[in-house]
Amino acid sequence: MKALKNWRYLDRSSAGIALEVENRHRLTVTVLEQSLIRVTLLKDGAYRMDRTWAIAPEGDVPFEGRSRDDLTGFSCPDFHLEDQDGRLVLETDTLRLTINTPLALAWESRPAKGAPWQEIARDRPQDAYMIGRRDQRNHHFMRRNPDERYYGLGEKSGSLERNGKRFEMRNLDAMGYDARSTDPLYKHIPFTITDKGALGAVGLYYDTLAPCWFDLGNEKDNYHLPFRAFRAADGDLDYYFSWAPSVLDIVKQHHRLTGGTAFMPRWGLGYSGSTMAYTDSENAQERLMEFLGKLSEEDMPCDSFQMSSGYTAIKGKRYVFHWNTDRFPEVETMTRAYAEADINLIANIKPVLLDDHPMFGEVAEAGLFIRDSETGAPEQSPFWDGYGSHLDFTNADTVAWWQQNLKEKLFSKGIACTWNDNNEYEVWDDEAICAGFGKPIPVNLIRPLHSQLMTRASYEAQVADQPKKRPYLISRCACPGTQRYAQTWTGDNYTSWDTLRWNIPMGLGLSLSGFYNIGHDVGGFAGPRPDPELFLRWVQNGIFHPRFTIHSWNDDGTANEAWMYPEITPLVRDALKFRAQLIPYLYSLLHLAVTEGEPMLRPLFLDHADDPACREAEFDFLLGRDLLVATVVEEGATSRRVTLPANQEGWWAFDGSTWYEGGQVIEVPVALDTIPLFVRGGTVLPLAAANLRATPSSDTSRVWRIYPQPEGTPDRNSQFYDDDGDTVEALDGESCLTRLCLSRTADAVRLDWQRSGNWQPAFDTGTLWLAGTGAVTVNGTARKAGDTINFAMSPS
Repeated sequence: MKALKNWRYLDRSSAGIALEVENRHRLTVTVLEQSLIRVTLLKDGAYRMDRTWAIAPEGDVPFEGRSRDDLTGFSCPDFHLEDQDGRLVLETDTLRLTINTPLALAWESRPAKGAPWQEIARDRPQDAYMIGRRDQRNHHFMRRNPDERYYGLGEKSGSLERNGKRFEMRNLDAMGYDARSTDPLYKHIPFTITDKGALGAVGLYYDTLAPCWFDLGNEKDNYHLPFRAFRAADGDLDYYFSWAPSVLDIVKQHHRLTGGTAFMPRWGLGYSGSTMAYTDSENAQERLMEFLGKLSEEDMPCDSFQMSSGYTAIKGKRYVFHWNTDRFPEVETMTRAYAEADINLIANIKPVLLDDHPMFGEVAEAGLFIRDSETGAPEQSPFWDGYGSHLDFTNADTVAWWQQNLKEKLFSKGIACTWNDNNEYEVWDDEAICAGFGKPIPVNLIRPLHSQLMTRASYEAQVADQPKKRPYLISRCACPGTQRYAQTWTGDNYTSWDTLRWNIPMGLGLSLSGFYNIGHDVGGFAGPRPDPELFLRWVQNGIFHPRFTIHSWNDDGTANEAWMYPEITPLVRDALKFRAQLIPYLYSLLHLAVTEGEPMLRPLFLDHADDPACREAEFDFLLGRDLLVATVVEEGATSRRVTLPANQEGWWAFDGSTWYEGGQVIEVPVALDTIPLFVRGGTVLPLAAANLRATPSSDTSRVWRIYPQPEGTPDRNSQFYDDDGDTVEALDGESCLTRLCLSRTADAVRLDWQRSGNWQPAFDTGTLWLAGTGAVTVNGTARKAGDTINFAMSPS
């Protein structure tokens, strides 16, 4: 490695400046927004990778990638530049960047033009930038201050706060991981948030798909002040520096920068069944049909089923796009039965063909695989008890082959949705050759990109198959931008109480990193069968995540099923039905995520930054801004400590029996049927009254649960979204928005609402429910709080 020290100013463009470093390298600074600046260091002045698939300020990028220098979608405001005694100072209205010698950058911010500048970040003063002399490695070192808190990095084990730890980005099939300590995992998300307290927050996104490492205080070196480090094995040093007044603002900025969230169909928020045990059975079709019958028998709502890869098996191995007709003798009979039950089937697909796959020869002959760096033959990697070759999704012919097989092998048989799995691309021949859309690329530069392009190829095939429907997809591996196409989850977790607990901050880490539509395998995927208590607590937690799927591959061959333990089945049923009631609220949160960049799952501190207790609450979280979830995550618990964030409105127990002042930690008694749930004062919570399915046409009545704020606190506004649930027309205005305002005086609670939009919901009646214990009068009629009041819903 070579430390870079000397630089000279070259020129200024309309959007930034360029420097020459050590007489050979090029550093550019590009002003994208008032509070967003890009810094790029190019070895020998040339890109190692000249395209990006992450940066999408207008919502998406071409399949073959976007030029890294493309400024479309950015305002590129004017900036001031001056030389101050050998230091170069660049200013926007809210950011000031100083470039020092030896090469080191210092960053200051201010809330508005004219306000004083305050330092928010700086590189370490010595050896801040390093480049490999004989290879493409690049390093970046910044000062680390004791008052900073670090978040982000996506799907990571352990605490949500990343201080003092080292993390690796190298996507692996990490089945059975320890949710408290295993690293790396499935996803590649090189994005950090630095919480500076009163000084706001800093976002730092390194736009690289190469293996990389973040050290946020684990490493110490006597010759340097405390520092944080970024190290990449390949690629270019290309980072986006952003500042905002709060962590939430940084999260939303990054979400927009990487293209936002897919607006999946409403049914994707319903309970989704799954287990490997069914499709791995020799009577797989029979077991899937039995699942339909059990749902009806047990009176449990379900909106989809994720079919594991056993349907493709030949002698225990997986062969994508092959149907095992012994296990599934009448595929279309089964898919019709699921369609008639209004349960959507989602088929597992994999991007690797084993070397004895029936189609391997023709695919190899067509050149659709990633190629070995030395022989040019299809690369060979371990995969599912054998060796196989990875499909190359940077080859347009591969994409066409993939989409044609989806059409012929799945869509034509009545399966319209895809589960893009085992797509971590563990190809360890670093120089293995990818087609690169006509410009060959070594796989080490773009390994996680293949998972995104695989998912996008599936997405586009589903759109072509059903052009009027919003597609549903799920992908296990992901990198920034994948959330534009699919839901994701935290992979093949291990069955334990520790996993139940530590999957919570893992999911929140994804949410802070721009992946809002996520969940976990409920009950645990790998390891022993969960006991009744653990299974029930996992279900009670899972119902508050966007993806709610009970999934398993238990060591003893059993399946995690909602009815697996008769002694707790009534409580599991209650939880599933409550999830179904929550769908109007969840769907509105999804709409807010898509349209306004609001995270669905939120750590407590995201909305209560001034309450220090909120930063210590590892296992409590918010669903939206107003629903505080504190499910039981300890074996044999008889009570649960709950952090209630400080606010003016306080918090109601969900049942409306008790109002609590915010800013305290309470302890509530719990039994097996207890789900500790609290609602912020001033909230109106919409629940489905009659509908226990996600289909809007059966959502014929609504309950509006009113949780008043105390007298003297401000009015609270909220909005709730409805549409037909799955068509693209909803995105063009065929929808309905209900805006609510809840106000409080000494002797009255007033609720005003207004509905707008072209779409008429199925519900035309509603029920008002008021929290509290006192007597009330509604339009002159005496009522007691907790009573329900029926009313007609007017269309305007």
